[in-house]
Amino acid sequence: MINLGLFKPAAAAAAAATLLFAATGARAAEDCPYRGTLDSRFCDRNRDQIADLPLDPKEWVSPDTIIFAYTPVEDPAVYAKVWDGFIAHMSKLTGKKVMFFPVQSNAAQLEAMRSGRLHVAGFNTGSNPIAVSCAGFVPFAMMAAKDGSFGYEMEIIVPADSPIKSPADIKGKSMAFTSPTSNSGFKAPSALLKSEFGIVAEKDFKPAFSGKHDNSILGVANKDYEAAAIANSIYKRMIDRKVVDPSKIRSIYKSQTFPTTGYGHAHNLHPELVAKIKQAFYTFPWEGSDLKKEFKKEDGFIGITHKHDWSVIRKIDAANGVKYECK
Repeated sequence: MINLGLFKPAAAAAAAATLLFAATGARAAEDCPYRGTLDSRFCDRNRDQIADLPLDPKEWVSPDTIIFAYTPVEDPAVYAKVWDGFIAHMSKLTGKKVMFFPVQSNAAQLEAMRSGRLHVAGFNTGSNPIAVSCAGFVPFAMMAAKDGSFGYEMEIIVPADSPIKSPADIKGKSMAFTSPTSNSGFKAPSALLKSEFGIVAEKDFKPAFSGKHDNSILGVANKDYEAAAIANSIYKRMIDRKVVDPSKIRSIYKSQTFPTTGYGHAHNLHPELVAKIKQAFYTFPWEGSDLKKEFKKEDGFIGITHKHDWSVIRKIDAANGVKYECK
């Protein structure tokens, strides 16, 4: 496995894009006129920046059990229960057993889809372009409010009594990121700190990787970290669950709004099954559900396109020198 402590931040972002994806005897790629950033196993004939369904129907997959995973940004045990009602709804509409897969890391989630062990998933903002390019992920939905608004902001937080007043004050100190695949936990703050404040990890401050947003948030509250970059949507949910005391934390920076977790399926699922999976997302009865209790500001799922809705994230990746090399 990758030891993040051995990588400089820029190198870590590039290494995260490869994510240890070993080619395990995959068949030779079919002739393809265009791939863009996609791995050689996939093709993008219509140039919508996601993998096409294989041309040969024999390669379409319709598993007896659909494996579903939510992005591993917080405690998987908490979210297994949160998704129970939705899983039952998907099972009813597809006529198949649906199982929740509590992934422990972004790398594990990506590897599971690439190897065919994961069929439907929610990939976090930063992992989406990597999942699309390297794992054949086809995002189609995102949580949103009734008015169509969606997303979250990256915030840089510090202990409430910290002398740090702005990101410029992080120079000479330490700062926690989550993982190199995270948009708000690494990619966006790395680009913004450099472009807006002229400071770079390892050159101007000491970086650390906490693994998850909740680890970073609790680390700041407990003064284990001098500063941390986090997704404020996760922070707000932790406050609602009384997991963290907001009086112990102060925000010193808030970014523009980014798209949140994108939900989608493996590119080679049978199109009839895909239609039923999409129906499950768009018809799920939100009110009174555990999803509504957890994601209080959201009212359902809306349709998205990777080409349009993740454009800003791909620009941040480009600014950080990230290339989606799937090896």
